Amino acid sequence: MDKIINVEGLYKTYKLGAIDVEVLKDINISIGKGEFVSIMGPSGSGKSTLLYLLGGLDKPTKGSIKINGKELSDMDDKEESIMRRRDIGFVFQFYNLIPNLNVEENIMLPILLDGKKMKDYRDRLNEILDIVGLTDRRHHTPRELSGGQQQRVAIARAIINEPEIILADEPIGNLDSKSGTEIMQLFKKINETQGKTVVQVTHSLEASKYGTKLINVRDGRVN
Repeated sequence: MDKIINVEGLYKTYKLGAIDVEVLKDINISIGKGEFVSIMGPSGSGKSTLLYLLGGLDKPTKGSIKINGKELSDMDDKEESIMRRRDIGFVFQFYNLIPNLNVEENIMLPILLDGKKMKDYRDRLNEILDIVGLTDRRHHTPRELSGGQQQRVAIARAIINEPEIILADEPIGNLDSKSGTEIMQLFKKINETQGKTVVQVTHSLEASKYGTKLINVRDGRVN
């Protein structure tokens, strides 16, 4: 299996006053194309920090992160920004939708930010609305949607640019069990039918079981 993410000797240290706090210590992992990986661990274990480093949202203190063979530390800010827009889709616990934009407009934001024409993505938009089950909600604003529906919008926004990788940080952390199950089934569907590599951070054993691979993080180390 081709490796899409490769991490070697990764460390992350934060300064807290005069004290250095080691959050991640000597992380070595590889993720293959098309895998559904669950990163699991207790609060404070460093799992979310690891996810943010994989997505280029934070920089490591030491070590190597390669996405499709490209070293993140070798990219300048512009290259890294393009990589995040085109190669990676992000889904967070808090949906981060724009309140005064409707479902369609929220989904299409990455297209606008990438300087592309919305009209070229109309068919893709219709396809994604069908995949996430929101065709009949396309003109609703976030305040008119349930939490589960808002997360579906966030997932649709994450895949509109057809990235190879989806990074999800506690994607069902704010949802009830029924909505959470539906969202995890949606991730599984996207992974299996579209071949997307999905990496989720979770503290839920049930959610982790949707993955094909489990990475346990405890005290900043992979166990």
